[in-house]
This record gives sequence, structure tokens and C-alpha cells, in this order.
Amino acid sequence: MNVTILKFGGSSFRQPADYIAVARHLADRWTAGESKMVVVVSAMAGTTDNLKKALLDVDNDALPSSLDAALATGEMFSACMLETAVSRLGIPVTSLNGYTIGIHTNSDFGRASIDCTDSKPIVTALQEHDIVIAAGGQGIDPCGRLTFLGRNSSDLTAVAIASMLGENTCEIYSDVRGVYTADPYLIPEAQLIPKIAYRRIAEMSRHGAKVLHHRAVDYAEKHEVTIICKSLTRDGASTGTIVTTCRHNPGSVTVARDAAVLVVESNKERDFLHKVLYRHDISAICLEDNHRPCLCIMTDIDFAMRLIKLAGIRSASVRPRTVVTDFDDPVMDIHFYADYEQAIGMAREIHQRTFPRRLQNHQ
Repeated sequence: MNVTILKFGGSSFRQPADYIAVARHLADRWTAGESKMVVVVSAMAGTTDNLKKALLDVDNDALPSSLDAALATGEMFSACMLETAVSRLGIPVTSLNGYTIGIHTNSDFGRASIDCTDSKPIVTALQEHDIVIAAGGQGIDPCGRLTFLGRNSSDLTAVAIASMLGENTCEIYSDVRGVYTADPYLIPEAQLIPKIAYRRIAEMSRHGAKVLHHRAVDYAEKHEVTIICKSLTRDGASTGTIVTTCRHNPGSVTVARDAAVLVVESNKERDFLHKVLYRHDISAICLEDNHRPCLCIMTDIDFAMRLIKLAGIRSASVRPRTVVTDFDDPVMDIHFYADYEQAIGMAREIHQRTFPRRLQNHQ
């Protein structure tokens, strides 16, 4: 059975009408001969933050398992919306969520890791329907409880499904065509990168690039799944970047606006926490601020703070920072800023220095 795997992020669903647009795209492909598709969806833009705020307004110390179950409803609703939009076009369709999708995880609520997968539920669904809509970013733990794979982790769900079905490609749709040399919303002169190596985009994602989730890229490399980054336009799908095994590591600059600098009591404490976070695949950088030992956490900040609390270490303070990373082989330079505008200014300066000809032509 040849199956097409697609994923649509929250930026694809800003309003209800967007589900109809995606459904029409799927219908066009179905009519053209792609008879079997699995479509992974994220929650509608802004939904996850609203769900989190609503639960924490009730109890700021809500159980992590309760928070996971609450956040997962965003993707479940999105799956129901797209299923409805596809169904009205007369295509046999069904939807699956974390309880039925066949993804089994550990019990690290907030950012669970995939332990194993079972293709049977999806294969059975595809035998009875032509399109299966899958709620992204969720699975079940050994006790049958719903787990959340982390923020923006629907990419990981899509790659995992491609792997479990034996498919070697996975299409990821977002509001930009693919991977750029910088965030095109911050730096309009950013250039689209046609092909990029797994390792490079994974590292860029750990340092603020938002096109792909870094754990999805790691999973894709391990299971040999090529990721094709696309965007949906009025004229159809536009292919931008292919993520695969290659040596193409172009220069680029990333901006992580929501990094957190954790001030600790000693270098020993900092090094211990760095090892704890590293074991859980959380990107963190050791540094000093005003001669005090610090740890800058780049990804999965909520989950990282929970791990730090479980480690029994009380931080002196947590300071928000914007981190600008210059990827210019073989050196990676990292800059920290308290002022966001200064950070953007540095990012633009780095990009202009890396791609001067492009900017001169633009001017």
C-alpha cells in the first residue's frame, strides 16, 4: 500500500475556512490518483496557549498528566475539523488521536519520548478509508494515559507515522516555503535553502529556527525518512526545502526569542544541571552573566524547569533572553541579548555579512 504522509501546522489553520482549503488540496490529490493519505494536524493557531492558560488559571500547579490531556484536545479538535471538511467532499475519511494512533511513549509528561510504534491501527483505518486524519503531538504511556510530545511536535508524529508505514518521505506544510538562511519574517532578504542536511537543520531548530521540530529531524535521520518542506498557496503546493542525507550546510542565522537564562549558585550546580538536561535532549548553553554561573535553556523550557525542580536545585533567578546564533562553518557563534531589537539588529548584520551580494542586489 503506497501512502502519502502530510502534516499541516497551526499556521495552516488560522480560521475555520482554512480547513476547507486544506481539504480541497487533499481532494485534488485524491482525484489525481493518490488514493491513500495520512494527514497529521496541529491545533489551530493560538489554541495550545489558550488551553494551557485556562488550565493553569484553575491551578497553577496542575498535574503534568492533566496538562498533557488538556493540550492534546487542541489537536483532536483540529483533526475533527479537517475530517469534517474532507467528508463533505465525499471522500472516505476518519480520524485518530493519541489513544488510537499507535504511538507508545514513556511517561515524561510535557515532552514525552517515543518508545515504540504500532502500525496496525493506521493500516486498519486505511483499509476502510482513503484519508486518515491524525492528531499530532500525542501518544499513550505504558499505563494508557495520554502524553504530549511537546510544543510544535506534530512534525515528530508525521515522521514517526511515515517510518511505521515504511514510507521514505514525509511532507511538512507551514506558512513559509521551507528552510531559509534566516527567518524571512525578520529578515526579508533571507534566501530559501533548496536542500539541507539533517544535522544542520536539527541544530538550527535547537537554536530558534521554527520550520521543523529538532526531535522530528533526529527521528527522520535515524529512520531514513526524507522531509519535504512545503507551503500551500492559491496555486497549490510549493516545494521549498528537502531535508535528507547530504553535505549541504549553508550559512544561516537563527533567533531564539524565548530562551531562558537560569542563574545558579555555583559552576558545579550549573554543570550538574547541564548534564541532566543533556540526557533529556534539551539544548542548554553554559555561560556567565556578571561573573555568575548561568545556564541558557534554548528548547522545551517548561519541561526543563520541571526537571530542574525535580533535581532539587533552586535557581537564584530566571531571566528572559534572545539568542542569536551565527551558523558559519566551521564556527558557530552565539550572542545573548536582553533587548530584542538589538538582537534582531545583530541577526540582520550577520546575514548581510554572510550574503552581501544578495543584499546589494535587493537594495
